[in-house]
Amino acid sequence: MVTLAEVAQHAGVSASTVSYVLSGKRSISTTTRQRVEESIRRLGYHPNAGARALASSRSNIIALMIPLRTDMYVPVMMEIAIAVATSARAHGYDILLLTGEEGPDAVRRVTGSGLADAMILMDVELDDERLPLLRGTDQPSVLIGLPADTTGLTCVDLDFRATGALCVEHLASLGHRDIAVIGEAPAVYERHTGFAERTLDGLRTRARELGLRLLHRPCEGGYDAMSATLARIFDERPDTTGFVVQNESAVEPLLALLRQQGRAVPEDVSVVAVCPEQVAAQASVRLTSVAVPAQEMGRHAVQQLVAKLDGRGSEEVVLLAPELTAVVQTAPAKS
Repeated sequence: MVTLAEVAQHAGVSASTVSYVLSGKRSISTTTRQRVEESIRRLGYHPNAGARALASSRSNIIALMIPLRTDMYVPVMMEIAIAVATSARAHGYDILLLTGEEGPDAVRRVTGSGLADAMILMDVELDDERLPLLRGTDQPSVLIGLPADTTGLTCVDLDFRATGALCVEHLASLGHRDIAVIGEAPAVYERHTGFAERTLDGLRTRARELGLRLLHRPCEGGYDAMSATLARIFDERPDTTGFVVQNESAVEPLLALLRQQGRAVPEDVSVVAVCPEQVAAQASVRLTSVAVPAQEMGRHAVQQLVAKLDGRGSEEVVLLAPELTAVVQTAPAKS
């Protein structure tokens, strides 16, 4: 491995000058800095992570807490994680991925050990038990998600309440009066996961304001679970003509079952999905959808966190505005 002394010899400067260029602790002339940086590139020098951490009291690592649960759609979670890792690397940070369901114990482990300089938390619940620990530490953190109380926290999320309202408004504008919501798995609501609860609140509130009938049914996803859920919906509300789906695993089974029942989309029923763009685009019927901006959420979270690490950040909530992409698979309700 190339050493700092070898870089100094190649650049014709002292080892301390190379160190100052790397750390930025002292002002170095532009000419000297460029010469040192060129030597670093030519020789392929990489600072020793342990030594750099000791010198700067930083690990240059961000901990990303992302519990991978069987009742959550893992691809979208991983898309956010990849965006976080890519953006962090661009800012000179590596990612420590914590995927277990340790909750507060994982927060204590990270803050107490110096494993990471900061944390990003995903899968945020309305009354998340990790939050008191975050509020009680000086270590910077950002949530990808929104709890019930955001006091003292920095959060980035899609505005899921506005997302729910937007879906209802779209179906209402086409004349649909009976709308069924096919939601996430029951466990997601039992945990009071923020994105699911907020979407449901937006759906219910706007439906009530517009005088629509709205029925919400959680669904495990998969063909058998979707079959039972759909049968229950039409048994309770036979006049249902509009569907909002916030469950990626239920999208294709729903479309298949509607076809089997002779219900054409969009001629007989309209479907709006809250999902990543590729899920809506690659479905057997191209769907009207509100995209979950996974990459944008990940990038925003890292930007907020790096600003806090640099002493420029503040506690704020960034809500990304939802955008509905309408295609022919939503249509006016039959009179």
